[in-house]
Amino acid sequence: MNYKKSYKQAIGYTPICRKGECSLNALEFGIIELKAGDSMEYFSEINETAFIILGGKCDVEFDGTVWKNVGGRRTVFEGKAHSFYIPRNKKVNISTPWSVKIAVCSTAVDEDTEPQLLTPDNVNSLMLGVKPWERDTHFIIDGRSNAKYLTIGEAFITPGNWAGFPPHKHDVENMPAEGVLEEIYYFLFQPEQGFAIQRMYTKDGEIDECYVVKQDDLVEFPKGYHTTVGAPGYNTYFLWLMAGKDQGFFRSNDPDHDWVTAVENMVKKM
Repeated sequence: MNYKKSYKQAIGYTPICRKGECSLNALEFGIIELKAGDSMEYFSEINETAFIILGGKCDVEFDGTVWKNVGGRRTVFEGKAHSFYIPRNKKVNISTPWSVKIAVCSTAVDEDTEPQLLTPDNVNSLMLGVKPWERDTHFIIDGRSNAKYLTIGEAFITPGNWAGFPPHKHDVENMPAEGVLEEIYYFLFQPEQGFAIQRMYTKDGEIDECYVVKQDDLVEFPKGYHTTVGAPGYNTYFLWLMAGKDQGFFRSNDPDHDWVTAVENMVKKM
């Protein structure tokens, strides 16, 4: 199976990963792009849905509520994200007097929740790892938000570095150490001709893949270990989104490579 997909620019909503049409059973992903003066309606169906503004601004309207000028960065490399969260069974009208590109992340929920507008002030950032496996990670949707099953953030890899190393997974119910969480990485680069290498594998060899990922590529992780390395000289970005009943970072490292964490801890103490 090919776990890699690509987004090709289009106006309106483009579904990229849909349940029953990809390797995932819970998590769905797509992109909205609108030009100045465009508008569209989005229905959340049975899903809780998080909209991450990748670039531009938009107005959001639902149930008599209006959020104006949501957004603030031109690209993902110009600051923390604005986002908004919409419960299940909601019709949302999205419009823009400028232009906007939005990542749409969703998963089914079994209860009603409350909508939420999140600004960069809601984003927690943390530098994870040490060189040469260092990245700046922004936590956007997590247990602090109104979402029940979604966890979403952005990673900015230090050029030429690895991210998510040691390789890690989250496909076994072994709480609180590890939970079952499907995941997607969606990649962007600065300059745009950049690339990264995405590794994913299982110990039994059922999955053993290594992808070259470029601008607007994504990789699905139904299970297995995964880790990423960005090309030197390029800013590598990926939006990471996870869905599972154990909301949060519950994962285990590949024991063959977990010794690297001791090196990381030692470097941080120096």
